[in-house]
Amino acid sequence: MSNIPADLRFAESHEWARLEADGSITVGISDHAQEALGDVVFVELPEVGTVFKAADTAGVVESVKAASDIYSPVSGEVIAVNEGLADAPEGLNDDSYANWIFKLKPTNTAELEKLLDAAGYKAAIGE
Repeated sequence: MSNIPADLRFAESHEWARLEADGSITVGISDHAQEALGDVVFVELPEVGTVFKAADTAGVVESVKAASDIYSPVSGEVIAVNEGLADAPEGLNDDSYANWIFKLKPTNTAELEKLLDAAGYKAAIGE
């Protein structure tokens, strides 16, 4: 059974989003996603300054089983990336919520409301 923190919002494509105190949004992949991928061996991070619309492809997570696109759950500009994942991509397997992928300055924080809450995500993945 996956770990699904109640304070996060989730995209159906398995990214999580957390609104921070400074108004930025931190993005990562869910515990369910990292379990499905298996051992993560590479993470392609977006470039700081890139502007995404909600659902745009923002990067790639590669595992020993497959490669999977990472989508931006909301619209905004990338203001930071987790450089530590370049050297230690397996951090996503260790703790997919502590090891975020990128941070956005959102265009419209109301887009967060369109994402699933923890209960909705749990239902979406059949748990």
